[in-house]
Amino acid sequence: MTPVQTPNPMPADLRPLTALRFMAALWVALYTFWPNLDVGFVPNLTAKGYLGVELFFVLSGFILSHVYLQAFAEKRFSYRGFLWARIARIYPLHLFTLFGVMALGLAATFVGMQIDSGILSWKTLPAHLLMVHAWGFAGEAGWNHPSWSISAEWFAYLTFPLFATLAWSLRKRPWLAAGAAALFLAGLYAGFERVAGFPLTEATFRWGALRIVPCFAYGCALYLVYRRAPLPRAGLLALAAAAVMIAAASIFAWDAVTVLAAGLLILALASVPNERAGLLASRPAVYLGEISYSVYMVCAPWQILAVNLAARATGAEDKRLQLFVWLGIVLGLIAAAAVTYHLVERPARKALRGWAERRRAPVDHGTKQSETVLQPSDTIV
Repeated sequence: MTPVQTPNPMPADLRPLTALRFMAALWVALYTFWPNLDVGFVPNLTAKGYLGVELFFVLSGFILSHVYLQAFAEKRFSYRGFLWARIARIYPLHLFTLFGVMALGLAATFVGMQIDSGILSWKTLPAHLLMVHAWGFAGEAGWNHPSWSISAEWFAYLTFPLFATLAWSLRKRPWLAAGAAALFLAGLYAGFERVAGFPLTEATFRWGALRIVPCFAYGCALYLVYRRAPLPRAGLLALAAAAVMIAAASIFAWDAVTVLAAGLLILALASVPNERAGLLASRPAVYLGEISYSVYMVCAPWQILAVNLAARATGAEDKRLQLFVWLGIVLGLIAAAAVTYHLVERPARKALRGWAERRRAPVDHGTKQSETVLQPSDTIV
């Protein structure tokens, strides 16, 4: 098995971006769980929580460029090694949550509980197992719904050499690349909605693979800007970008505005040195960022389990829960994610990478090579 690639010499551990991953996951979680809160309103910012996925997608393009672009340009990039690292990162938890939802659905059916008919979507199971269910092959939603974005990420991973080739060709004109990517994103959003009749940012199983393309490209282009030189006054720029992003989502502005501001937030936070990032570089914030993939992937099965149990215990037949019960479930999501991170995600990733190392070792003939264990921030979620 070909080794994982060596990243470029720039700092690998971008702690503020690791912490940002948790904020994106929490935004999606609040969007998911809000209908189970017994209140008569939905804050606009919460209603736009699906855009947390766009934040992940932009961040993915930025970080994968940070880790791999230089090696790609210097022909030290192994496509097979890259894909294996990505599989080790996302596939074990994808399988775990897929079969977890299957177990919950079968158990609920066995005891006579009513569940969404789409949860146990047997005809889409092969597409889910192959992670192509956001490529238009599934036809309908099913199983662990948030995993559509993992399928979209898999599409971006498979096509990463194309993104990297284009990005490297524009490395000497980073702001031109960023501007072109921003225009491409805005143009695709406008064109898609005109043709399809709904925003691309709301696509999942049918157009999810397309949904990631402009965001991933935007992230790659923003990395070129960072690669040239970190932004001056990055802290202030990060605050300004966050304010624009929150304001745009809160007033239901065009989604492209929020996504473009999110990209500038990523660029600004990457430019903040770890030692000056304050709370965003703290151990608790970084840890929450490290478990953010589990937060995201456990969200749906935890909702099925915890909300149904809480509804039965409190007599809430409509599954709309009182505030403190609801808060307990949201906090329980973080605890459940920590458990899956330590018992499933992290050991499985380590085992798969270790297996790759053992397969590679016999062909090394004792030679020493520089290997890289990717940092926690080397992925989307």
